[in-house]
Amino acid sequence: MAQVEVHLFAAARSAVGHQTITASGASLGEVVDSLVRSYPAFAAVAPRCSYLVDGLAAHGDLALVSLGPGSRVDVLPPFAGG
Repeated sequence: MAQVEVHLFAAARSAVGHQTITASGASLGEVVDSLVRSYPAFAAVAPRCSYLVDGLAAHGDLALVSLGPGSRVDVLPPFAGG
């Protein structure tokens, strides 16, 4: 299991209560699941978020997105604005 740095923005940051946290997981799906378990309010935000792993957009089944030690995960909820 890799230790990864998770950066949270906007509503995701509000749901978790932190801008940056450290999480463990072999896949992005495991990290998201652990965030939901640790921060129940994140469950309402997670399905609407986009995820970047080391700067690259993660698509499809998050359980298939592998993480390595020291990976950076950015959690980006939908943004409003113009």
